[in-house]
Amino acid sequence: MEEFAIDLRSPAVAVMERPRLSSRERVSAYVELTKPRITFLIVLTAAAGFALASAGSINYTAMLSAMFGIGLLSSGIATLNQYAERDLDGLMRRTATRPLPAGKLAPWEALAFGAGITIASEIYLLVFVNPLTALLGLTVIAGYVFAYTPLKTRTSLSTMVGAFPGAVPPLIGWTAARDSLSLEGWVLFAILFLWQFPHFLAIAWMYREDYSRAGILMLPVVEPDGRVTAQQIVVYTLMLLPVSLLPTMLGMAGRIYLVGAVILGLLFLYSSLRAAFSMSRQQARRLLLASVLYLPLLFILMVLNR
Repeated sequence: MEEFAIDLRSPAVAVMERPRLSSRERVSAYVELTKPRITFLIVLTAAAGFALASAGSINYTAMLSAMFGIGLLSSGIATLNQYAERDLDGLMRRTATRPLPAGKLAPWEALAFGAGITIASEIYLLVFVNPLTALLGLTVIAGYVFAYTPLKTRTSLSTMVGAFPGAVPPLIGWTAARDSLSLEGWVLFAILFLWQFPHFLAIAWMYREDYSRAGILMLPVVEPDGRVTAQQIVVYTLMLLPVSLLPTMLGMAGRIYLVGAVILGLLFLYSSLRAAFSMSRQQARRLLLASVLYLPLLFILMVLNR
């Protein structure tokens, strides 16, 4: 593993040691840099924001165009994040097989690819969607790449910092449809903002040894007994429950959504409480699964009952 870290810092050696890949394998490595599953979830929540902001029928052509730009933006940011964290990724078991620490691609290739599609996404959003959406895209780039990523090795508050750009997708979908900000759009932002804490704290607890090895100061690393982690998991899930009901109060969704949001919220809270009381890896994994199911189901239900 130490030799790999040296290779990444020494381009001449890295080129010699890098495995030869077929064209398909190189394409697959580039796709992996974009974190397709995370990008899909981001596009899904952005599409929900677009649909909820649409007065009357949805303009599907405009929505697909906006989602293409947002997907590009997410892919570019994910790639730049992996470029910035390539040495750290090589120190963690869960990320050691990513394209850069595994030597499938050179760092300069990831940097060029990530910068290229990030810039292309901003130009696309500016020209084909609207300037406000492009501006929000810039705030995501600044917040995630230039604030959250470097702070991960400096303070456990990086999770809070990263939650702000992380909550923008439904808001950026909203502005793509309306070209304006409103209270309803900020409610969608708040839902995603609060959801991130139990989601990411579950991941951080599961992989706290990995994070510690890489010097990433997630809360379970700086507070190994898990007391504060457990408290935050429960507190943020409790806060999420009433906030998730606001779409009905604001006329964004109907009573079917209200009932569904209560049921989903209580189930999510149950998973959070079980994880908080046991602080076991198994319960953290179950909470992670619950969070991954909760968010898309909530937004899908909101859109269907708008």
